[in-house]
This record gives sequence, C-alpha cells and structure tokens, in this order.
Amino acid sequence: MVKPLNGACVLLVEDEALIAMNVEELCREHGAVDVVTIDSFESLQADLLDARKISSAILDIKISEQWTDEFAKLLQTRRIPFIFASGYAANHTVFEPFAGIRVVEKPYRESDLIEALVAAIAAPDALEQEESPPN
Repeated sequence: MVKPLNGACVLLVEDEALIAMNVEELCREHGAVDVVTIDSFESLQADLLDARKISSAILDIKISEQWTDEFAKLLQTRRIPFIFASGYAANHTVFEPFAGIRVVEKPYRESDLIEALVAAIAAPDALEQEESPPN
C-alpha cells in the first residue's frame, strides 16, 4: 500500500520537543523516508536546503521567540511545498504574505496535519499560479 508521504524528506521546524517527536513519527508512519527536525532559530539556515533533498516542510511561524517568515519566503522561492503548523490563528497578519499556504492551528488533529501536507505536495503549481497573472 502506498502511503501519502511515500519517499518524502520532510523538514520540520518545531521548537517544542514533544510536538516535534510526535510529528516526526507521524510523518514516518505515513511514508516519509526522512524527517529533518530544526528546533532553534539559529539552526534554520538556507544551506540545509542544499545539504538535504527536502521535498516538503512543516513550519512553525515562530521558534526560539523569532519569526520564521523569511525562511518561509525562501521555501516559496525554491518551490518547496510547505504548510504552517502554528499556535497562531490562521487570520494572524504574519500569514498575509502567504496566501494559499495552509495554516494548521495547534492543537490540531494528526489527520488534518497530514492532509494539509499531502495537499501542499500534490499542488506544486500553486506557487506559480499565485505569481502569474490569470489569462
């Protein structure tokens, strides 16, 4: 049986250790072959995208008391599908530059998180459509 994250290398940006462990296990149960967990803002560097073949990401909007929105913009630039998993409400102003990127609010159901990530992976042209004017 093919699992929805079959073969994925997921970047997980989460500074709460228990949440990170649960999400890593959840991703692996759904077929991810690797989960790279970043738990501090200082470790959130662009070169980790070059060092690993990151295929998708789950990003908390704030770790180590620092906003991760610039890194999210880097993910968009590199066309790496991602979602936010955050304690901030989806209508928070920090998410305004990320129209079309799903925000899964904590606490969330595991199925909602996986469903959102799978949808992001399945729609890689979503970023291109946002940047291109309609015909």
